[in-house]
Amino acid sequence: MSNIKSATMKLPSGQQPPTPPAQPAPQTARPAGTTEVSREPVAASARQLLAQIQLANRETTLARVAEIVNRQSGSSADVLLDIRGKSLLVQATIGKTELSPGDWVKVMRAGNELQLMGKLAPAPEAGIARALAQRLPWQQTLDTGLAKLMGTLTQGLKQDPLPGQLPSPRLTQPLPEAARQAIEQLVARLPSGASLAPGTGGQAATPQQVRQWLSESGLFAESRLSRTPAAQLPDLKLALGRVITALLAQQGSTPEQFNRLTPISTPGLMQAPLQFPQPLATPQASGDGEPPGVGQMLRLLAGMLNRITVNQLHSQVLTARGGSDAAAPTATLLLDLPWLTPQNEPRLAQLRIEQYSEDKESERKSATPATTEWRLALAMDLDEAGPLHFDVALRQQAVSARVWAEKQTTLRRVNQELPVLRRSLADLGLEVTDLECRRGTPLSSVTRLEHRLVDTRA
Repeated sequence: MSNIKSATMKLPSGQQPPTPPAQPAPQTARPAGTTEVSREPVAASARQLLAQIQLANRETTLARVAEIVNRQSGSSADVLLDIRGKSLLVQATIGKTELSPGDWVKVMRAGNELQLMGKLAPAPEAGIARALAQRLPWQQTLDTGLAKLMGTLTQGLKQDPLPGQLPSPRLTQPLPEAARQAIEQLVARLPSGASLAPGTGGQAATPQQVRQWLSESGLFAESRLSRTPAAQLPDLKLALGRVITALLAQQGSTPEQFNRLTPISTPGLMQAPLQFPQPLATPQASGDGEPPGVGQMLRLLAGMLNRITVNQLHSQVLTARGGSDAAAPTATLLLDLPWLTPQNEPRLAQLRIEQYSEDKESERKSATPATTEWRLALAMDLDEAGPLHFDVALRQQAVSARVWAEKQTTLRRVNQELPVLRRSLADLGLEVTDLECRRGTPLSSVTRLEHRLVDTRA
């Protein structure tokens, strides 16, 4: 935390806290200097405003700079602060200190005034949130992207017209051999619905196979690459990178030119970029429509890479946020896992894996080791069964599961299969505490980038 000379912030007279505006993504904080804030208030009004945020005399708390409302001449500005869910507008004589939306400051109540005690240094979580916000509008769903990729194996790519020629879908060219091999290897390693036939139980896919599918989902690409930097790892994100490299080489382009491309985005991901899981829609069949050009293919691949990167950054934001709240998960992983239907069409399974651990205070008081609980949420849309959502919780040897189905016919079928699931879990040595199926979909939560990215216990 950067030290700032104590300054008073006097609250405006007779003014109720304004309605908070839409909050921007956190920005990089600059070094703090001397800050002084003043306002000519009526003492009763200031006391009322401070009472609303339940701040006792000599008590300190964190406030977030929500907005710089009006930068006046010299070093003055009207600053909107968020304190404990309330918004307070103060006039700040900033001096050498530069405050920006997203900055966090520590304040203390002194009578009917606030004293500015310090400004928090930029947290790594704020950088993660900024990187996440930059990629949110440019995401492409993986199943739609894979359908296009698989289509190029038979259709090829639309050939760029020669100077003076008009574009024509009839002018096609085969994929570069390196790109073809990368796509074929990627598709060959995707989970297949043929190996997950209903009624086969644990014989269909071993835990090792499931673990392999998760590890190769792209979520752990950089971690795996750091351990074996020279290896050609079977990883979704790295495989997409190999396709991009082959297409760039065909064009004689460089990675710098790829970074300047505007990724193709999926409209649903732009409307609710942090909703997880997302409502799933059946992607366009791989053989439909005219083949894409090299430039369009690169833009599509850029959107797919952004989708994987958003899941990586979103997981880090949720994990960092949970570190300041004992009721929140200590670790969160969000991933899209593509799979193939028996008809070789790409579909998507969305997984959310959370780890809950006892807080440190409980751990110190207890003589027994800390208990960890794992929670898994799985969402997928099957052609006949429709949307399905599974919530599973595992705590030591006790397991509970809840299945959500939108179709009434699917609800009846799942209820008929619940005894089989109960026996399968018991055969694994687990105690089934709760098992049920409900109609509809569970409530989902959306991450707010600016919310609780700072440990308020600091």
